[in-house]
Amino acid sequence: MAIAPILSWEGLGLIQGSGWLFQGLDLNIGPRDRLALIGRNGAGKTTLLRLIANQVEADKGLRSVQPGTRIVMLEQDPFFTGFDTLLDFALSGEDAPPRHEVEAIAGQLGIDLSRDATSASGGERRRASLCRALASEPDLLLLDEPTNHLDLATIDWLESWLSRYKGAFVVISHDRTFLTRLTNATLWLDRGALRRKDVGFGGYEAWEDQVYTEETHAAEKLDARLKLEAHWLERGVTARRKRNQGRLAKLWEMRAQRAAMLSPAGTAKLAIVADDSKTKSAIVAEHVTKAFGEGEARRVIIRDFSLRIQRGDRIGIVGANGSGKTTLLRLLTGELEPDDGQITLAKTLKGTVIDQQRSLLSPEKRLRDVLAEGGDWIDVRGIRKHVQGYLKEFLFDPGMVDAKVGTLSGGERSRLLLAREFARESNLLVLDEPTNDLDLETLDLLQEVIADYEGTVLIVSHDRDFLDRTVTITLGLDGSGNIDIIAGGYADWEAKRKQVTTASTRAERSRNTAPPPPPPKPKSTKLTYKDQRDYELLPARIEELDAAIARDEAALADADLYTRDPAKFAALSEALEASRAQKDAAEERWLELAELVEGA
Repeated sequence: MAIAPILSWEGLGLIQGSGWLFQGLDLNIGPRDRLALIGRNGAGKTTLLRLIANQVEADKGLRSVQPGTRIVMLEQDPFFTGFDTLLDFALSGEDAPPRHEVEAIAGQLGIDLSRDATSASGGERRRASLCRALASEPDLLLLDEPTNHLDLATIDWLESWLSRYKGAFVVISHDRTFLTRLTNATLWLDRGALRRKDVGFGGYEAWEDQVYTEETHAAEKLDARLKLEAHWLERGVTARRKRNQGRLAKLWEMRAQRAAMLSPAGTAKLAIVADDSKTKSAIVAEHVTKAFGEGEARRVIIRDFSLRIQRGDRIGIVGANGSGKTTLLRLLTGELEPDDGQITLAKTLKGTVIDQQRSLLSPEKRLRDVLAEGGDWIDVRGIRKHVQGYLKEFLFDPGMVDAKVGTLSGGERSRLLLAREFARESNLLVLDEPTNDLDLETLDLLQEVIADYEGTVLIVSHDRDFLDRTVTITLGLDGSGNIDIIAGGYADWEAKRKQVTTASTRAERSRNTAPPPPPPKPKSTKLTYKDQRDYELLPARIEELDAAIARDEAALADADLYTRDPAKFAALSEALEASRAQKDAAEERWLELAELVEGA
Protein backbone atom coordinates (compact mmCIF):
# COMPACT_ATOMS: atom_id res chain seq x y z
CA MET A 1 0.00 0.00 0.00
CA ALA A 2 1.35 3.44 -0.97
CA ILE A 3 2.38 5.70 1.90
CA ALA A 4 0.47 8.99 2.01
CA PRO A 5 2.65 12.09 1.62
CA ILE A 6 2.99 14.44 4.57
CA LEU A 7 2.93 17.37 2.15
CA SER A 8 1.73 17.67 -1.42
CA TRP A 9 1.20 20.49 -3.88
CA GLU A 10 -0.76 20.33 -7.14
CA GLY A 11 -0.34 22.95 -9.85
CA LEU A 12 1.96 25.21 -7.83
CA GLY A 13 2.44 28.58 -9.49
CA LEU A 14 4.29 31.75 -8.43
CA ILE A 15 4.63 35.04 -10.29
CA GLN A 16 7.93 36.88 -9.90
CA GLY A 17 8.54 40.17 -11.61
CA SER A 18 6.73 40.24 -14.94
CA GLY A 19 6.32 36.49 -15.39
CA TRP A 20 5.92 33.07 -13.84
CA LEU A 21 8.84 31.73 -11.81
CA PHE A 22 6.93 28.45 -11.36
CA GLN A 23 3.79 27.32 -13.12
CA GLY A 24 2.01 24.00 -12.75
CA LEU A 25 4.53 22.28 -10.45
CA ASP A 26 3.48 19.08 -8.67
CA LEU A 27 5.28 18.08 -5.48
CA ASN A 28 4.92 15.20 -3.02
CA ILE A 29 7.04 14.66 0.10
CA GLY A 30 6.82 11.36 1.98
CA PRO A 31 7.38 10.88 5.73
CA ARG A 32 10.87 9.37 5.24
CA ASP A 33 12.04 11.24 2.13
CA ARG A 34 15.60 12.55 2.06
CA LEU A 35 15.44 14.91 -0.90
CA ALA A 36 18.28 16.79 -2.59
CA LEU A 37 16.89 19.95 -4.23
CA ILE A 38 19.13 20.72 -7.22
CA GLY A 39 19.04 23.69 -9.58
CA ARG A 40 21.11 26.49 -10.98
CA ASN A 41 21.58 29.73 -9.01
CA GLY A 42 18.50 31.86 -9.65
CA ALA A 43 16.27 28.89 -10.52
CA GLY A 44 14.17 29.46 -7.39
CA LYS A 45 15.37 26.73 -5.00
CA THR A 46 15.20 28.90 -1.86
CA THR A 47 11.84 30.32 -2.96
CA LEU A 48 10.48 26.78 -3.33
CA LEU A 49 11.63 25.92 0.21
CA ARG A 50 9.88 29.05 1.52
CA LEU A 51 6.71 28.06 -0.30
CA ILE A 52 6.85 24.62 1.32
CA ALA A 53 7.39 26.28 4.71
CA ASN A 54 4.39 28.56 4.02
CA GLN A 55 6.60 31.66 4.35
CA VAL A 56 5.63 32.74 0.81
CA GLU A 57 2.10 32.69 -0.59
CA ALA A 58 1.67 30.96 -3.95
CA ASP A 59 -0.34 32.55 -6.75
CA LYS A 60 -2.00 29.26 -7.69
CA GLY A 61 -2.12 25.58 -6.74
CA LEU A 62 -3.49 23.37 -3.97
CA ARG A 63 -1.26 22.79 -0.92
CA SER A 64 -2.09 19.86 1.39
CA VAL A 65 -0.35 19.04 4.67
CA GLN A 66 -1.07 16.13 7.00
CA PRO A 67 -2.61 17.48 10.24
CA GLY A 68 -0.05 17.90 13.02
CA THR A 69 2.95 17.99 10.65
CA ARG A 70 5.64 20.30 12.02
CA ILE A 71 7.66 22.00 9.28
CA VAL A 72 10.92 23.75 10.26
CA MET A 73 13.23 25.67 7.95
CA LEU A 74 16.95 26.31 8.43
CA GLU A 75 17.46 29.49 6.42
CA GLN A 76 20.68 30.31 4.61
CA ASP A 77 20.89 33.85 6.03
CA PRO A 78 18.68 34.06 9.14
CA PHE A 79 17.76 37.46 10.59
CA PHE A 80 19.60 38.14 13.87
CA THR A 81 18.80 41.86 14.22
CA GLY A 82 16.96 42.65 17.44
CA PHE A 83 18.35 39.71 19.44
CA ASP A 84 20.85 40.36 22.24
CA THR A 85 22.32 36.85 22.33
CA LEU A 86 22.35 33.74 20.17
CA LEU A 87 20.16 32.04 22.80
CA ASP A 88 17.55 34.79 22.43
CA PHE A 89 17.43 34.01 18.71
CA ALA A 90 17.19 30.26 19.27
CA LEU A 91 14.28 30.63 21.72
CA SER A 92 12.34 33.36 19.89
CA GLY A 93 8.82 33.16 18.50
CA GLU A 94 5.63 31.28 19.30
CA ASP A 95 7.02 28.03 17.88
CA ALA A 96 10.27 28.21 19.89
CA PRO A 97 11.78 24.82 20.84
CA PRO A 98 12.26 23.79 24.50
CA ARG A 99 15.26 25.50 26.09
CA HIS A 100 16.75 22.25 27.44
CA GLU A 101 16.71 20.73 23.94
CA VAL A 102 18.41 23.79 22.47
CA GLU A 103 21.11 23.74 25.16
CA ALA A 104 21.66 20.00 24.71
CA ILE A 105 22.35 20.41 20.99
CA ALA A 106 24.48 23.49 21.69
CA GLY A 107 26.65 21.36 23.98
CA GLN A 108 27.17 18.81 21.22
CA LEU A 109 28.00 21.53 18.69
CA GLY A 110 30.36 23.32 21.10
CA ILE A 111 28.63 26.70 20.77
CA ASP A 112 28.24 29.26 23.57
CA LEU A 113 24.74 30.63 23.04
CA SER A 114 25.37 33.51 25.49
CA ARG A 115 27.50 35.13 22.74
CA ASP A 116 26.41 38.57 21.53
CA ALA A 117 24.29 37.99 18.42
CA THR A 118 25.51 41.07 16.55
CA SER A 119 29.23 40.26 16.88
CA ALA A 120 28.94 36.46 16.41
CA SER A 121 30.79 34.94 13.45
CA GLY A 122 29.07 33.28 10.50
CA GLY A 123 29.94 29.85 11.93
CA GLU A 124 28.50 30.72 15.35
CA ARG A 125 25.28 32.02 13.81
CA ARG A 126 24.96 28.90 11.67
CA ARG A 127 25.35 26.62 14.70
CA ALA A 128 22.80 28.69 16.67
CA SER A 129 20.38 28.27 13.75
CA LEU A 130 21.00 24.53 13.80
CA CYS A 131 20.27 24.43 17.55
CA ARG A 132 16.90 26.10 16.95
CA ALA A 133 15.93 23.97 13.95
CA LEU A 134 17.01 20.55 15.22
CA ALA A 135 15.62 21.08 18.73
CA SER A 136 12.19 21.88 17.25
CA GLU A 137 11.48 18.16 16.62
CA PRO A 138 10.37 18.70 13.00
CA ASP A 139 8.47 16.16 10.91
CA LEU A 140 9.76 17.92 7.79
CA LEU A 141 13.10 19.73 7.92
CA LEU A 142 14.00 22.23 5.17
CA LEU A 143 17.75 22.91 4.95
CA ASP A 144 19.12 25.77 2.84
CA GLU A 145 22.91 25.37 2.48
CA PRO A 146 23.29 23.84 5.97
CA THR A 147 27.08 23.34 5.70
CA ASN A 148 27.91 26.98 4.94
CA HIS A 149 30.33 28.41 7.56
CA LEU A 150 30.65 25.03 9.32
CA ASP A 151 33.98 23.33 9.90
CA LEU A 152 34.57 19.69 8.97
CA ALA A 153 33.97 18.34 12.49
CA THR A 154 30.57 20.05 12.68
CA ILE A 155 29.62 18.80 9.21
CA ASP A 156 30.45 15.26 10.34
CA TRP A 157 28.25 15.78 13.42
CA LEU A 158 25.36 17.08 11.29
CA GLU A 159 25.63 14.15 8.89
CA SER A 160 25.46 11.75 11.83
CA TRP A 161 22.41 13.54 13.29
CA LEU A 162 20.54 13.52 9.98
CA SER A 163 21.34 9.84 9.36
CA ARG A 164 19.52 9.03 12.65
CA TYR A 165 16.68 11.50 12.08
CA LYS A 166 13.29 9.79 11.66
CA GLY A 167 11.48 12.52 9.72
CA ALA A 168 11.78 13.84 6.15
CA PHE A 169 14.07 16.56 4.89
CA VAL A 170 14.68 18.62 1.76
CA VAL A 171 18.19 20.03 1.41
CA ILE A 172 19.81 22.59 -0.88
CA SER A 173 23.59 22.20 -0.79
CA HIS A 174 26.68 22.61 -2.92
CA ASP A 175 28.46 19.93 -0.85
CA ARG A 176 28.44 16.84 -3.07
CA THR A 177 29.80 14.58 -0.32
CA PHE A 178 27.06 15.70 2.09
CA LEU A 179 24.33 15.10 -0.51
CA THR A 180 25.70 11.73 -1.62
CA ARG A 181 25.89 10.38 1.92
CA LEU A 182 22.41 11.47 3.03
CA THR A 183 19.85 11.67 0.19
CA ASN A 184 17.66 8.94 -1.31
CA ALA A 185 15.81 10.99 -3.95
CA THR A 186 16.41 14.11 -6.04
CA LEU A 187 14.22 17.08 -6.96
CA TRP A 188 15.62 18.91 -9.98
CA LEU A 189 14.37 22.47 -10.55
CA ASP A 190 15.20 23.32 -14.14
CA ARG A 191 13.83 26.14 -16.34
CA GLY A 192 10.65 26.44 -14.31
CA ALA A 193 9.94 22.69 -14.24
CA LEU A 194 10.35 20.32 -11.28
CA ARG A 195 11.47 16.76 -11.94
CA ARG A 196 11.76 14.00 -9.34
CA LYS A 197 13.74 10.78 -9.47
CA ASP A 198 13.96 8.30 -6.61
CA VAL A 199 17.71 8.10 -6.69
CA GLY A 200 20.06 9.85 -4.28
CA PHE A 201 22.45 12.56 -5.39
CA GLY A 202 25.03 9.91 -6.27
CA GLY A 203 22.93 9.09 -9.35
CA TYR A 204 21.93 12.66 -10.21
CA GLU A 205 24.63 13.51 -12.73
CA ALA A 206 23.92 10.43 -14.87
CA TRP A 207 20.21 11.30 -14.81
CA GLU A 208 20.92 14.92 -15.74
CA ASP A 209 23.10 13.88 -18.68
CA GLN A 210 20.38 11.49 -19.86
CA VAL A 211 17.70 14.21 -19.77
CA TYR A 212 19.84 16.76 -21.64
CA THR A 213 20.85 14.17 -24.25
CA GLU A 214 17.21 13.25 -24.89
CA GLU A 215 16.22 16.93 -25.17
CA THR A 216 19.08 17.68 -27.56
CA HIS A 217 18.13 14.74 -29.80
CA ALA A 218 14.51 15.88 -29.81
CA ALA A 219 15.54 19.42 -30.70
CA GLU A 220 17.79 18.19 -33.51
CA LYS A 221 14.98 16.08 -34.98
CA LEU A 222 12.73 19.16 -35.02
CA ASP A 223 15.55 21.28 -36.46
CA ALA A 224 14.63 23.87 -33.83
CA ARG A 225 17.62 26.17 -34.04
CA LEU A 226 16.36 28.59 -31.42
CA LYS A 227 15.73 25.77 -28.96
CA LEU A 228 19.22 24.38 -29.55
CA GLU A 229 20.68 27.84 -28.95
CA ALA A 230 18.74 28.01 -25.66
CA HIS A 231 20.48 24.77 -24.63
CA TRP A 232 24.06 26.05 -25.06
CA LEU A 233 24.66 25.87 -21.31
CA GLU A 234 23.02 22.49 -20.75
CA ARG A 235 24.99 20.84 -23.56
CA GLY A 236 28.12 22.40 -22.11
CA VAL A 237 27.53 20.67 -18.78
CA THR A 238 28.12 17.19 -20.20
CA ALA A 239 31.09 18.33 -22.27
CA ARG A 240 32.60 20.10 -19.28
CA ARG A 241 32.16 17.01 -17.12
CA LYS A 242 33.99 14.88 -19.72
CA ARG A 243 36.82 17.43 -19.93
CA ASN A 244 37.07 17.40 -16.16
CA GLN A 245 37.68 13.65 -16.24
CA GLY A 246 40.86 14.34 -18.20
CA ARG A 247 41.81 17.07 -15.78
CA LEU A 248 41.31 14.69 -12.87
CA ALA A 249 43.71 12.23 -14.48
CA LYS A 250 46.26 15.05 -14.78
CA LEU A 251 45.62 15.99 -11.14
CA TRP A 252 46.38 12.43 -9.97
CA GLU A 253 49.61 12.52 -11.97
CA MET A 254 50.59 15.81 -10.30
CA ARG A 255 49.82 14.31 -6.87
CA ALA A 256 52.08 11.37 -7.61
CA GLN A 257 54.90 13.72 -8.59
CA ARG A 258 54.50 15.75 -5.40
CA ALA A 259 54.31 12.61 -3.26
CA ALA A 260 57.76 11.69 -4.53
CA MET A 261 59.05 15.00 -3.17
CA LEU A 262 57.65 14.46 0.35
CA SER A 263 59.11 12.23 3.02
CA PRO A 264 57.01 9.31 4.38
CA ALA A 265 56.23 11.42 7.46
CA GLY A 266 54.77 14.15 5.24
CA THR A 267 57.39 16.83 5.90
CA ALA A 268 59.02 18.53 2.96
CA LYS A 269 62.48 17.37 1.88
CA LEU A 270 63.75 20.94 1.76
CA ALA A 271 67.38 20.02 2.16
CA ILE A 272 67.52 17.59 -0.77
CA VAL A 273 65.43 19.37 -3.40
CA ALA A 274 67.46 19.78 -6.57
CA ASP A 275 68.77 23.27 -7.35
CA ASP A 276 66.69 23.58 -10.53
CA SER A 277 63.55 23.05 -8.43
CA LYS A 278 64.38 26.06 -6.27
CA THR A 279 63.89 28.35 -9.25
CA LYS A 280 60.33 26.97 -9.55
CA SER A 281 59.46 27.69 -5.94
CA ALA A 282 56.64 30.17 -5.31
CA ILE A 283 56.64 30.05 -1.49
CA VAL A 284 59.19 28.42 0.82
CA ALA A 285 58.42 27.92 4.52
CA GLU A 286 61.30 26.76 6.74
CA HIS A 287 60.71 25.71 10.37
CA VAL A 288 57.91 28.25 10.83
CA THR A 289 56.29 28.70 14.25
CA LYS A 290 53.52 31.12 15.17
CA ALA A 291 51.85 31.60 18.56
CA PHE A 292 49.42 34.05 20.13
CA GLY A 293 49.12 35.20 23.75
CA GLU A 294 51.66 35.43 26.56
CA GLY A 295 52.65 33.26 29.52
CA GLU A 296 50.15 30.55 30.42
CA ALA A 297 47.71 31.96 27.85
CA ARG A 298 50.23 31.45 25.03
CA ARG A 299 48.89 29.12 22.33
CA VAL A 300 51.02 27.72 19.52
CA ILE A 301 48.99 27.87 16.28
CA ILE A 302 51.71 26.71 13.84
CA ARG A 303 54.63 24.57 15.05
CA ASP A 304 57.89 23.91 13.11
CA PHE A 305 56.20 23.89 9.70
CA SER A 306 58.29 23.45 6.56
CA LEU A 307 57.14 23.19 2.94
CA ARG A 308 58.37 24.22 -0.48
CA ILE A 309 55.38 25.24 -2.62
CA GLN A 310 56.15 24.92 -6.32
CA ARG A 311 54.69 27.04 -9.09
CA GLY A 312 51.54 25.27 -10.26
CA ASP A 313 50.84 23.58 -6.91
CA ARG A 314 47.22 23.55 -5.73
CA ILE A 315 47.31 23.63 -1.91
CA GLY A 316 44.20 22.79 0.14
CA ILE A 317 44.08 23.94 3.78
CA VAL A 318 41.65 22.09 6.08
CA GLY A 319 40.93 21.86 9.80
CA ALA A 320 38.37 22.73 12.46
CA ASN A 321 37.36 26.33 13.14
CA GLY A 322 40.05 27.91 15.30
CA SER A 323 42.75 25.43 14.26
CA GLY A 324 44.77 28.12 12.47
CA LYS A 325 43.73 27.92 8.80
CA THR A 326 43.50 31.69 8.36
CA THR A 327 46.75 32.21 10.26
CA LEU A 328 48.55 29.75 7.97
CA LEU A 329 47.09 31.42 4.89
CA ARG A 330 48.26 34.86 6.10
CA LEU A 331 51.75 33.47 6.80
CA LEU A 332 52.05 31.86 3.36
CA THR A 333 50.99 35.07 1.58
CA GLY A 334 53.37 37.26 3.58
CA GLU A 335 50.58 39.15 5.36
CA LEU A 336 51.78 37.85 8.75
CA GLU A 337 55.33 37.37 10.03
CA PRO A 338 56.29 34.11 11.82
CA ASP A 339 57.67 34.12 15.38
CA ASP A 340 60.38 31.66 14.37
CA GLY A 341 61.58 30.33 11.05
CA GLN A 342 61.38 31.98 7.67
CA ILE A 343 58.92 32.32 4.78
CA THR A 344 60.31 33.36 1.40
CA LEU A 345 58.01 34.47 -1.42
CA ALA A 346 59.17 34.55 -5.04
CA LYS A 347 59.96 38.10 -6.11
CA THR A 348 57.63 37.81 -9.11
CA LEU A 349 54.67 36.58 -7.04
CA LYS A 350 51.48 38.57 -7.75
CA GLY A 351 48.37 37.45 -5.91
CA THR A 352 44.62 37.65 -6.32
CA VAL A 353 42.42 36.99 -3.28
CA ILE A 354 38.84 35.75 -3.64
CA ASP A 355 37.14 35.72 -0.26
CA GLN A 356 33.43 35.86 -1.05
CA GLN A 357 33.09 39.58 -0.25
CA ARG A 358 29.81 39.88 -2.13
CA SER A 359 28.99 42.99 -0.08
CA LEU A 360 31.61 44.92 -2.07
CA LEU A 361 29.46 44.56 -5.20
CA SER A 362 27.16 47.59 -5.31
CA PRO A 363 23.52 46.56 -5.99
CA GLU A 364 23.02 49.52 -8.33
CA LYS A 365 25.89 48.60 -10.64
CA ARG A 366 25.32 46.73 -13.88
CA LEU A 367 27.23 43.54 -14.65
CA ARG A 368 29.20 45.39 -17.36
CA ASP A 369 30.15 48.03 -14.76
CA VAL A 370 31.59 45.37 -12.43
CA LEU A 371 33.51 43.55 -15.17
CA ALA A 372 34.39 46.16 -17.79
CA GLU A 373 33.91 49.55 -16.06
CA GLY A 374 30.81 50.14 -18.18
CA GLY A 375 32.43 49.24 -21.51
CA ASP A 376 32.09 46.35 -23.95
CA TRP A 377 35.55 44.80 -23.57
CA ILE A 378 37.49 43.27 -20.69
CA ASP A 379 41.15 42.25 -20.39
CA VAL A 380 41.26 38.68 -19.06
CA ARG A 381 44.83 38.02 -17.90
CA GLY A 382 46.22 39.82 -20.93
CA ILE A 383 43.62 38.61 -23.46
CA ARG A 384 40.96 41.04 -24.70
CA LYS A 385 37.41 39.59 -24.63
CA HIS A 386 33.93 40.97 -25.24
CA VAL A 387 32.11 41.31 -21.92
CA GLN A 388 29.08 39.35 -23.14
CA GLY A 389 31.23 36.44 -24.27
CA TYR A 390 33.06 36.48 -20.94
CA LEU A 391 29.75 36.42 -19.03
CA LYS A 392 28.79 33.33 -21.02
CA GLU A 393 31.99 31.59 -19.87
CA PHE A 394 30.76 32.04 -16.29
CA LEU A 395 27.31 30.60 -17.05
CA PHE A 396 25.45 33.92 -17.35
CA ASP A 397 23.02 34.65 -20.17
CA PRO A 398 24.90 37.25 -22.27
CA GLY A 399 21.69 39.31 -22.31
CA MET A 400 22.18 39.99 -18.59
CA VAL A 401 25.08 42.37 -19.29
CA ASP A 402 22.99 45.41 -18.29
CA ALA A 403 21.19 43.71 -15.36
CA LYS A 404 21.69 45.28 -11.93
CA VAL A 405 23.74 43.39 -9.34
CA GLY A 406 20.84 43.82 -6.90
CA THR A 407 18.65 41.56 -9.06
CA LEU A 408 21.07 38.61 -8.79
CA SER A 409 20.74 35.71 -6.37
CA GLY A 410 23.44 35.17 -3.75
CA GLY A 411 25.02 32.43 -5.85
CA GLU A 412 24.98 34.58 -8.99
CA ARG A 413 26.75 37.38 -7.11
CA SER A 414 29.43 34.92 -6.01
CA ARG A 415 29.82 33.80 -9.63
CA LEU A 416 30.14 37.43 -10.76
CA LEU A 417 32.84 37.99 -8.13
CA LEU A 418 34.73 34.97 -9.44
CA ALA A 419 34.48 36.28 -13.01
CA ARG A 420 35.87 39.66 -11.97
CA GLU A 421 38.77 38.30 -9.92
CA PHE A 422 39.78 35.58 -12.42
CA ALA A 423 40.22 38.29 -15.06
CA ARG A 424 43.07 39.93 -13.10
CA GLU A 425 46.70 39.21 -13.98
CA SER A 426 48.23 37.03 -11.26
CA ASN A 427 50.34 33.96 -10.58
CA LEU A 428 49.03 33.28 -7.05
CA LEU A 429 45.34 32.67 -6.46
CA VAL A 430 44.04 32.67 -2.87
CA LEU A 431 40.53 31.23 -2.41
CA ASP A 432 38.92 31.52 1.04
CA GLU A 433 35.78 29.33 1.18
CA PRO A 434 35.12 29.83 -2.56
CA THR A 435 32.26 27.30 -2.81
CA ASN A 436 29.74 29.01 -0.49
CA ASP A 437 26.45 29.75 -2.32
CA LEU A 438 27.62 28.29 -5.64
CA ASP A 439 25.46 25.83 -7.55
CA LEU A 440 26.88 22.52 -8.76
CA GLU A 441 27.39 23.68 -12.35
CA THR A 442 29.37 26.70 -11.16
CA LEU A 443 31.48 24.39 -9.00
CA ASP A 444 32.26 22.33 -12.12
CA LEU A 445 33.27 25.56 -13.86
CA LEU A 446 35.40 26.70 -10.91
CA GLN A 447 37.25 23.37 -10.91
CA GLU A 448 37.89 23.79 -14.62
CA VAL A 449 39.21 27.34 -14.28
CA ILE A 450 41.50 26.37 -11.39
CA ALA A 451 42.84 23.39 -13.37
CA ASP A 452 43.69 25.67 -16.30
CA TYR A 453 45.23 28.38 -14.09
CA GLU A 454 48.99 28.47 -14.66
CA GLY A 455 49.99 29.85 -11.28
CA THR A 456 49.89 28.57 -7.69
CA VAL A 457 46.59 28.18 -5.83
CA LEU A 458 45.93 28.27 -2.07
CA ILE A 459 42.43 27.09 -1.06
CA VAL A 460 40.76 27.14 2.36
CA SER A 461 37.58 25.08 2.12
CA HIS A 462 35.32 22.68 4.00
CA ASP A 463 33.96 21.24 0.72
CA ARG A 464 35.46 17.76 0.68
CA ASP A 465 34.50 16.80 -2.87
CA PHE A 466 35.79 20.13 -4.23
CA LEU A 467 39.17 19.58 -2.56
CA ASP A 468 39.38 16.00 -3.83
CA ARG A 469 38.82 17.23 -7.40
CA THR A 470 41.14 20.25 -7.18
CA VAL A 471 44.21 20.14 -4.94
CA THR A 472 47.58 18.39 -5.27
CA ILE A 473 48.61 18.80 -1.61
CA THR A 474 46.45 19.01 1.52
CA LEU A 475 47.64 20.75 4.67
CA GLY A 476 45.64 19.39 7.61
CA LEU A 477 45.69 21.36 10.88
CA ASP A 478 44.82 19.50 14.09
CA GLY A 479 44.58 22.57 16.36
CA SER A 480 47.69 21.75 18.39
CA GLY A 481 50.11 23.44 15.99
CA ASN A 482 50.96 20.32 13.98
CA ILE A 483 50.26 20.27 10.25
CA ASP A 484 49.92 17.09 8.18
CA ILE A 485 51.30 17.47 4.65
CA ILE A 486 49.55 15.00 2.35
CA ALA A 487 50.05 14.55 -1.39
CA GLY A 488 46.38 14.33 -2.35
CA GLY A 489 42.98 15.68 -1.41
CA TYR A 490 40.69 15.66 1.60
CA ALA A 491 39.99 11.92 1.35
CA ASP A 492 43.73 11.19 1.54
CA TRP A 493 44.09 13.37 4.64
CA GLU A 494 41.05 11.77 6.26
CA ALA A 495 42.49 8.30 5.61
CA LYS A 496 45.74 9.27 7.33
CA ARG A 497 43.82 10.73 10.30
CA LYS A 498 41.94 7.46 10.72
CA GLN A 499 45.22 5.51 10.66
CA VAL A 500 46.71 7.78 13.32
CA THR A 501 43.55 7.59 15.45
CA THR A 502 43.46 3.80 15.21
CA ALA A 503 47.13 3.53 16.15
CA SER A 504 46.64 5.91 19.10
CA THR A 505 43.61 3.96 20.31
CA ARG A 506 45.52 0.69 20.19
CA ALA A 507 48.45 2.21 22.05
CA GLU A 508 46.16 3.70 24.71
CA ARG A 509 44.30 0.39 25.10
CA SER A 510 47.60 -1.41 25.45
CA ARG A 511 48.82 1.03 28.12
CA ASN A 512 45.57 0.76 30.08
CA THR A 513 45.07 -2.99 30.01
CA ALA A 514 48.35 -4.74 29.45
CA PRO A 515 50.72 -5.64 32.35
CA PRO A 516 54.29 -4.38 32.23
CA PRO A 517 56.01 -6.24 29.41
CA PRO A 518 58.67 -8.81 30.28
CA PRO A 519 62.23 -8.28 29.09
CA PRO A 520 62.34 -8.74 25.33
CA LYS A 521 63.26 -12.19 24.08
CA PRO A 522 64.28 -13.28 20.64
CA LYS A 523 61.00 -13.98 18.83
CA SER A 524 60.56 -16.43 16.01
CA THR A 525 58.89 -15.03 12.91
CA LYS A 526 57.78 -18.52 11.85
CA LEU A 527 54.01 -18.77 11.44
CA THR A 528 52.05 -21.36 13.38
CA TYR A 529 49.67 -23.69 11.55
CA LYS A 530 46.70 -21.50 12.59
CA ASP A 531 48.50 -18.31 11.50
CA GLN A 532 49.30 -19.78 8.10
CA ARG A 533 45.74 -21.00 7.63
CA ASP A 534 44.29 -17.59 8.61
CA TYR A 535 46.71 -15.84 6.27
CA GLU A 536 45.51 -17.97 3.36
CA LEU A 537 41.77 -17.94 4.12
CA LEU A 538 41.15 -14.40 5.37
CA PRO A 539 41.21 -12.68 1.91
CA ALA A 540 38.29 -14.84 0.77
CA ARG A 541 36.46 -14.15 4.05
CA ILE A 542 36.96 -10.39 3.58
CA GLU A 543 35.47 -10.66 0.08
CA GLU A 544 32.44 -12.50 1.52
CA LEU A 545 31.95 -9.77 4.10
CA ASP A 546 32.28 -7.08 1.41
CA ALA A 547 29.52 -8.79 -0.56
CA ALA A 548 27.30 -9.04 2.54
CA ILE A 549 27.87 -5.36 3.34
CA ALA A 550 27.01 -4.33 -0.23
CA ARG A 551 23.88 -6.51 -0.19
CA ASP A 552 22.62 -5.06 3.11
CA GLU A 553 23.43 -1.49 2.08
CA ALA A 554 21.46 -1.98 -1.15
CA ALA A 555 18.47 -3.30 0.81
CA LEU A 556 18.61 -0.40 3.28
CA ALA A 557 18.69 2.07 0.38
CA ASP A 558 14.99 1.25 -0.15
CA ALA A 559 13.38 4.55 0.91
CA ASP A 560 10.15 2.84 2.06
CA LEU A 561 11.67 -0.09 3.96
CA TYR A 562 11.59 1.58 7.39
CA THR A 563 7.88 2.38 7.25
CA ARG A 564 6.93 -0.85 5.42
CA ASP A 565 8.86 -3.29 7.61
CA PRO A 566 10.56 -1.73 10.68
CA ALA A 567 11.65 -5.14 11.99
CA LYS A 568 13.46 -5.99 8.77
CA PHE A 569 15.05 -2.53 8.71
CA ALA A 570 16.37 -3.04 12.25
CA ALA A 571 17.61 -6.58 11.49
CA LEU A 572 19.43 -5.43 8.35
CA SER A 573 20.99 -2.49 10.21
CA GLU A 574 22.22 -4.81 12.95
CA ALA A 575 23.58 -7.31 10.44
CA LEU A 576 25.33 -4.53 8.53
CA GLU A 577 27.09 -3.26 11.66
CA ALA A 578 28.14 -6.82 12.55
CA SER A 579 29.55 -7.42 9.06
CA ARG A 580 31.50 -4.18 9.17
CA ALA A 581 32.96 -5.04 12.57
CA GLN A 582 33.91 -8.54 11.38
CA LYS A 583 35.52 -7.10 8.25
CA ASP A 584 37.57 -4.62 10.30
CA ALA A 585 38.76 -7.44 12.59
CA ALA A 586 39.59 -9.70 9.63
CA GLU A 587 41.55 -6.98 7.86
CA GLU A 588 43.47 -6.13 11.02
CA ARG A 589 44.32 -9.80 11.62
CA TRP A 590 45.45 -10.28 8.01
CA LEU A 591 47.68 -7.18 8.13
CA GLU A 592 49.35 -8.49 11.30
CA LEU A 593 50.00 -11.83 9.62
CA ALA A 594 51.27 -10.12 6.46
CA GLU A 595 53.87 -8.28 8.57
CA LEU A 596 54.97 -11.62 10.07
CA VAL A 597 55.27 -13.12 6.59
CA GLU A 598 57.37 -10.19 5.43
CA GLY A 599 59.56 -10.51 8.54
CA ALA A 600 60.09 -14.18 7.88
